[in-house]
Amino acid sequence: MRHGKKVNHLSRKTAHRKSMLANMACSLIEHKRINTTVAKAKALKQFVEPLVTKSKEDTTHNRRIVFARLRQKEAVTELFRDVAVKVGDRPGGYTRIIKLGNRLGDNADMAMIELVDFNEVYNASKPEKKKSTRRAGKAKKAEDTTTKAAPAEKTEEVTPEATTPETAAPEATNDAPENNEQEPKNEKE
Repeated sequence: MRHGKKVNHLSRKTAHRKSMLANMACSLIEHKRINTTVAKAKALKQFVEPLVTKSKEDTTHNRRIVFARLRQKEAVTELFRDVAVKVGDRPGGYTRIIKLGNRLGDNADMAMIELVDFNEVYNASKPEKKKSTRRAGKAKKAEDTTTKAAPAEKTEEVTPEATTPETAAPEATNDAPENNEQEPKNEKE
């Protein structure tokens, strides 16, 4: 019976599982997010978070402990140099698992695991531009200048909604139809 055994073996032997988790952790540190199965993401979260906690205190001993688990010098350097600086004030919870759906080939549950403090690189929202037309901008500027020059005078704004039927009629009486549906059905006549 497997009572009290909390490690997910991921259908692999010990050496294979440790190598796979080390490689996935190095990829996560390098790319800041990876896509994998939900089970592997949960196992990777348990593998990576203690290493990130160790990286917050940059000592030779901690570097050796992390290197023994990761086995890649570049990943250890990046973890202690870049990641530890970003997560220095966070008390834990350095990774986030987002479920993505099922994989097409074998219907496996997929997830994306990412380092929490690095998501602004990928989720950078573009600043929204003001949506204004030229006419409205000129009308506002003209209104500002007229109020400064002659505050006693009232100025009326001309808006596109205030068009009269006489001005709208010439636009509507176009000889060419706008849609193909309005064309006559008998084109030979």
